[in-house]
This record gives sequence, C-alpha cells and structure tokens, in this order.
Amino acid sequence: MAILSAAGVEFEIEVPVVVIGAGATGLTAALAAHDAGAEVIVLERDPVPTGSTSLSAGLIPAANSRLQQAAGIEDSPELFADDLVNKTHGTAPRDMALVVARESGPLIDWLTERHGVKLQLVTSFLYPGHSALRMHGPASLTGADLQQMLLAAVAHAGIDVVPGASVEDLYADADGRVRGARFRRPDGTLESVGCKAVVLASCGFAGDSAMVRQFIPEIADAECCGHMSNTGDAVKWGLELGAAVADMDAYQGHGSVAHPHSLPLTWAVITQGGILVNSDGQRFSNEMLGYSEHAARVAAQPGSTAWDIFDARAESVGMEFHDFREVAKLGAIKPAETLEELAAVTGVPLAALTAEFDAIAAAAASGQPDRFGRSFTAAQVLQSPYRAVRVNGALFHTQGGLVIDHEARVLRPDGTPLPNLMAGGGAARGLSGTGSSGYLAGNGLLPATAFGRLAGTSAARIAAAGPA
Repeated sequence: MAILSAAGVEFEIEVPVVVIGAGATGLTAALAAHDAGAEVIVLERDPVPTGSTSLSAGLIPAANSRLQQAAGIEDSPELFADDLVNKTHGTAPRDMALVVARESGPLIDWLTERHGVKLQLVTSFLYPGHSALRMHGPASLTGADLQQMLLAAVAHAGIDVVPGASVEDLYADADGRVRGARFRRPDGTLESVGCKAVVLASCGFAGDSAMVRQFIPEIADAECCGHMSNTGDAVKWGLELGAAVADMDAYQGHGSVAHPHSLPLTWAVITQGGILVNSDGQRFSNEMLGYSEHAARVAAQPGSTAWDIFDARAESVGMEFHDFREVAKLGAIKPAETLEELAAVTGVPLAALTAEFDAIAAAAASGQPDRFGRSFTAAQVLQSPYRAVRVNGALFHTQGGLVIDHEARVLRPDGTPLPNLMAGGGAARGLSGTGSSGYLAGNGLLPATAFGRLAGTSAARIAAAGPA
C-alpha cells in the first residue's frame, strides 16, 4: 500500500467519484454520490462483496425515523447523542455524535423510501445503553440481508461495483489531492482509474495482526471474528497523505462468541437475565455493561472461555437472530432442567453455581444492585429449564481511524481537510471513544451508513467543483 506521485500519470479510465470498499459504508456513499448527480465506481477487493456488514446483525440505530414515529416511540437526536457520549464516559466528541444522531433518522427514511431497503424497527427488547427503541434492521436481523439489499439498491441505480479489484496504491499530488487509484485483478493484472474525489470505505484494521498488537494489545491474542480483509489500508494511506488519526485503541469486541463455532451469541439473552460464569462457576462482572467490553474480560478467564447461561424464556428472544439459530443447529446450546444438570453439562462446581443463583435471587428480592452493580427484576431471575453455551471473547472490528469533520472529509492534524478525501465506517474515527467500553450497540453500522451518506454527498460536491 503506497501513495504514488500523480505527476505525468495517464489513467485508463476517469470517473468523478471512486469509492474503495463495497460494505455498508461504500454502498451508502455510492448511493448518496449518485443521488447528488455524480458518476461513481465502487472498487471491492473481495470476489463477492460482504465485509463486516455481512458479519453483523444488520442493525442501524436511529432517532426520529418515520418507522420509530409510527410506533409511537419518543426519541430525539439530542437524547441519542447523549447515549452515545455517555457510553464512552465523555471520550467521544459530542459534536460528531450529534451530527450522526441528527443524520440517523433521515438516513433510515432515505434508505427505505428512496432506495427500497426494507428495514423494520426492533421492538422486542431494548439494547443496553440506549434510552429508546431505535434499532432498525432487516426482518431476518442479519447483516448479510442488509448487504444484499444495499447491493440491489446500487445495482438498481446503475452504479458500477467492481469485485475482485484490490486497490493497492493511490496517486496524489504534493498537496494531498488524490488523482486516482491503482488496483489489482485476481489474475495479477494492474489497472488504474482517475478521479476527482475518493471515499475510503475499506473498514478498519482488525485483520492486520501487527496493527492490532500495536494499538490494541489487550485483545491481540483473542480470536478475530471480523472480516480478515480489514487490513488498515485506509489508515495507512491516510497517514502517508498527512491525515490525523484518533482513538486507535477503540474496538468492538464480543464477550459471547460460541466456542469453537465462532458465531456470536446475541447479547439479547443477557438482557433477559442471562449471566456469564467462568469455569469455576463464578460470575466476574456486570454483564449489562455491554458485549464489547466483555471480549477482553472473557478472554482473561481460565481457559479464555466462559459459559453464557440463560433460560428458555430468553432463548425465545435469541431465536429471532440468525446467528443464534445457527448456534442452535450446531448443538452448542446445552439444555438443563435443574441446577444440578446445569453444573453437569457445563462442568462447573455446583456449589459455586448455586451461590451465584442465590445471590441474584436475593438482589432481585431486595431491589438493590448485586455485588457487580447489576440490577435484576423478579422477571429476569433465571428459571428452569436452563440453557448454556460455551463462549469466548473475540475482536470483531476496530473503531479508531482517520479523523473526519461533519462532512466526512479527512482532516490533517491541524484540522484542515485534505482536498478531496472522504472516509466513513471503520476507516474513520468512530463514536466509541477509547478502548472497548465505549462501544454502544449499533456503533458499527451507525457511523458506516451515516458517515457513508455524508461522504458520498461531499465527494459528489467536490467532484462537481473540480480541482482547485
């Protein structure tokens, strides 16, 4: 990956806007640029566009969408921005959170009404950290379906998506203006395309083990369940062009990945009263803090695994999710009628497990938080029949990256924008602050789609204006 001089280069084709990456960020950016009147080409490394979007649950949180209004749910961008910033303990910039929160509702309306992306509002449960029901996703609750709907929308718009086009280098002037890109075909052939604006939509660096160890050592030895084509290309190009980066230690992990099946077990079962215990039968944290921060916590337990324990009531909620159903098909969900059976199928000490259940029941009865600060209602106390899944902690995608402004333009350390470079999603600094504890459910697809749309609009405007 390199930045090459554009001096004297003659490109094989010229397209006003080049988008690098065909996940949710790139496809949303392409649609926005096209709607703004620009001709667009999307270059995708993989032979079949999937990326981090397809590995997700396909959920985009949004405030004041028409779907939310129709359901009678009271919400506001300001409340949403508060939730985003509060989850990070104030380490995420509020101005960027407010930009995304204000963009989110119109974004959902635009995708559903203009581009035929069939999304629905999830009303079966409230994700931790969100003050209102605001998750929007496909009926299947799978990112793969969201990806396919976005690809269909792009195809319907007549936008060219070129798979198997691995962008290796960017051509730029001395002032950082990108003039084009060089990409490699599967047969090794190199091709080039000139442009007037570029959107970096190639996600983060979870697939580059050296970068993960450099910036996020606490999760470097955990399993990576993210898309392995996320090799930090955008950050590498941006740094060479003189861009600023921030929050490079931020990431989305998951503390409940079925082991050894490598499929995420939805955190919805935790919200229904589920708990995590280690091989000693002991809980080790407040599970309601969130699934991302539990990646490192689970990885730190004996054997780097834990047991996700829930009941049949919670299981019925989990069954709404595709990955959960796949975990069930694989036989990873162990049933038990009694605590004695539960201890037997998990191999944990019965005395320790019983003590944990007794402590939870006592906390629920008292109305006071337990020793970890988690509150249980009487309805959340687990009841027979029980379920258990062995899980580990894993890295899914990184949240730090290129610093962008309110229009998704990539910024230099002094705050000035590079002439014609935009970024969104995992390529850009996200809204999770630092570390893993700031990740709020939906913080992957939220900046991917919101900043993707802003990036596409900015790219079209810059391309129309032409070089300075």
